[in-house]
Amino acid sequence: MTRPAPIGGNLFDAFTPKAPDEQIDALVEQDGVTIERIVSMGHASPPDFWYDSPRTEWVVLLSGAATLEFEGNPELHAMKPGDHVLIDAHCRHRVASTSDHEPSVWIAVYCPPGVG
Repeated sequence: MTRPAPIGGNLFDAFTPKAPDEQIDALVEQDGVTIERIVSMGHASPPDFWYDSPRTEWVVLLSGAATLEFEGNPELHAMKPGDHVLIDAHCRHRVASTSDHEPSVWIAVYCPPGVG
């Protein structure tokens, strides 16, 4: 039986810095798990907007800088390359800021509901 060739690439290739919107690329979507590469540069969530996902999300920042905000927590969560955070399902959060001097490259892993 012939196995398919592995699919790969470089996480720092093929993105457009300073785009009007964040660039989100699905890298894997299988068995209820989604892995995305997100590229931000000076992007932030709109005022009064909160993410409220039904899935647990694990996020790691590979480059750049970012600040997350969690509803009900007045302390901002500053992130630098290598920092990661596990966000429980329905934990309302937003991106307060990302670096506008260099791309902030994230990997986000979304688990199926009930997992994580």
